[in-house]
Amino acid sequence: MVWQGQYDKLYIGGEWVSPDSSKTVEVISPVSEEAIAAVPSASFSDVDRAVASARHAFDKGPWPRMPLEERIAVVSRLRDAFITRRDILAQVITDEMGSPITFSSNLQAGVPILMLEAFIDIAREYPFRELRRSATGNALVTREAKGVVVAIVPWNVPMMTTIMKLAPALLSGCTVIIKPAPETPLSAYLLGEMLQEAGIPEGVVSILPAEREASEYLALHPGVDKVTFTGSTGAGRHLATKCGELLRPITLELGGKSAAIFLDDADIAAGVEALRMGSLRNSGQVCSLKTRILVSKDRRDELLDHFGALFDSMPVGDPNDPATQIGPMVTRRQMERVGGYIDQGLKDGALAVRGGSGRPEGLNHGWFVRPTLFANVDPDATIAQEEIFGPVLAVSTFESEEQAVQIANNSVYGLNGAIFSSDVDKAIDMAGRIKTGTIEINGGGVGFQSPIGGVKQSGIGREGGREGFDPYLEIKSIGIPKSFADGLAGGAGR
Repeated sequence: MVWQGQYDKLYIGGEWVSPDSSKTVEVISPVSEEAIAAVPSASFSDVDRAVASARHAFDKGPWPRMPLEERIAVVSRLRDAFITRRDILAQVITDEMGSPITFSSNLQAGVPILMLEAFIDIAREYPFRELRRSATGNALVTREAKGVVVAIVPWNVPMMTTIMKLAPALLSGCTVIIKPAPETPLSAYLLGEMLQEAGIPEGVVSILPAEREASEYLALHPGVDKVTFTGSTGAGRHLATKCGELLRPITLELGGKSAAIFLDDADIAAGVEALRMGSLRNSGQVCSLKTRILVSKDRRDELLDHFGALFDSMPVGDPNDPATQIGPMVTRRQMERVGGYIDQGLKDGALAVRGGSGRPEGLNHGWFVRPTLFANVDPDATIAQEEIFGPVLAVSTFESEEQAVQIANNSVYGLNGAIFSSDVDKAIDMAGRIKTGTIEINGGGVGFQSPIGGVKQSGIGREGGREGFDPYLEIKSIGIPKSFADGLAGGAGR
């Protein structure tokens, strides 16, 4: 470990305080399989303290009432803190969850900086207040901070997901309680230090590592106004049911089993290279990865050759080695889960073009699996239908473009997708027929000014872009006299 934080404290309301319980969450290295740290596990009373602090800061404190530019200044200082600690943050995430260090440096620690900059830019242009006029009335439409937000984040990309929620919530004027995953609390502790350095006001942000019962208690606490959750579909469904009983708004970004379609006119070599990151980044532990690969029968063998070469070019091993492109799974349980899916694929008759059961050669400890490329996969097979969350791809064939769309939509999920074709107009038309929240043409990403999110069992709501502010704001219409509206339209009265 290159950073040692205050592991005996909780970050509540901007201060490091002693927990009310002696229970801890142990952080296990996916490489050594040994404990590298332990942090307090928040109790119900710790949750009560954090909610009371956030509630007071929102109801009585300056944060929601600050001019937008003052909140932007704080978030800008947080961005500066991320820049200063980028290398440390990358190493911490590699230590706690096994992300290959090159990926950690470039994305795990680098992308939050870009996200913060994008959200700051969007905030300056966001219509927090606008005049709407019609023959039937005139209104001042305002968007006001929703209140106390609980942000529950996963272990796979902990800081990217946290900033996706935290930045728009803060810029909107909300107070936030972050619940990091038990596997990755150390990066959240580093965030606490960065928030202090940024000068976040008292009570505005708390960070509570917690086990399931305390986490649910937090999300359903009567002092909370909004929940945002990224994680498994099963956990999201359970939490949404509970929040529904309270009529509490919740944003869900859940699982995925996204398809990449290679049309007959695609540049297969370029497309497969784009899927180095699009299908296998972070050792396959990203919900938006394209893990179903669809190709026509005529180009199947060519695609498999290129994918085989891609797998051969991606070293598996110590995530601290800059050459490593595929590291361990985050936990023993995840390793066994991914291994079970590989065994199931073989049992169901799929052909392992690369990989297969067991550990990679020479890796006798650590939670590693063999990156596996399956061919001849029935679109209804388990490995084509269920989210594996590891370096496992399933290749299926289609006979027509219409069948390709049908197979792509043959899923309970709808989070992401990709189309590769030399005819971009045709690809865009096809994208319109695929039921998913995001889709990329020839590897083109959507960027941080655009919303992301899922349909079907991949979630509810959107994050990122201008739309990423909407969940943290309440819309209010104020009817105003025509004479006053005339003044506003002319630039007066503001």
